Amino acid sequence: MTELPQPLDESALRIQELAYGLKVRDVMTRKIFAVTRTCTMRDVQTIMKNNGISGVPVVDDSHVVGIISMNDIMNAFVDGYMDDAVDRHMVPDVQTLSDEVPVTFAMSAFSKYSFRRFPVVNQKNELVGIITETDIFKVLLEMMGARDEGIRLNLIVLDEPGTLSKIAGAIASIGGDIVALGSFYSDEHHNRGNLMIKVCCVSNEALLAAMESIDVTVAGTHGA
Repeated sequence: MTELPQPLDESALRIQELAYGLKVRDVMTRKIFAVTRTCTMRDVQTIMKNNGISGVPVVDDSHVVGIISMNDIMNAFVDGYMDDAVDRHMVPDVQTLSDEVPVTFAMSAFSKYSFRRFPVVNQKNELVGIITETDIFKVLLEMMGARDEGIRLNLIVLDEPGTLSKIAGAIASIGGDIVALGSFYSDEHHNRGNLMIKVCCVSNEALLAAMESIDVTVAGTHGA
C-alpha cells in the first residue's frame, strides 16, 4: 500500500519555502580539502585532524574520482594500511551534486542516500565545493532569523517592482529594523507570493498598522 504524504507543519513549510529559491552554490562550503590518488591514508588522517572534517574527496585533474571517510581511515588504521595510497581504500563512483541544482534537490538527496556530504561540481564536472546538511541548516536559520529576536511576518505580496522597497520604507518609518528576509513564489499564482520578514525594535501592533497603511496582506505573525 502506498503511504500517503503527511501534512507539513508550519516550520517545515517555511523551510521548504525558503529553500525554494536557493541553489546548491549558495550554501555549499567553498573551502575544499581534497587529495590525489597517490596520497596516503595517513596524509588524509592528518588533513581531517587539522581541519576538523570527516570526509575528503579524491580528485584527478580537478575531477572527483572517489571519497575517503573517517570510517575508511579507522579501518585502515586497525588493519595497518595507513601508508597505503588512498585509491586502494576510497569509495569510487561518488554521487555528486551540480552547483546549479536547487537546495531542495540536495535536501531530497540527503533523504534518499545515507551520505553525510556531497562533493559539488560545476558544468565542467570540476570540484568546486562540498555540501552537508549542516551547511543547508545554517543558511536557512540565518534566513529565518532564528538567532535574532523580533517579530516574524508572513506577507502576501505582488511580484512587481517597488514592492519590497515600499515594505522596507513602511517598517523604517516606525523605527523597525529588518533582520531576516525570505521569499517564495508559487507557480499557481505567478504574480503573487509569500514574503517572510523578521523585524526587531518595534511592537506587533505598530508593525501590523504599518502593513495595513500600504495595503499589504499579513497572512500571519509570530513573536513578541
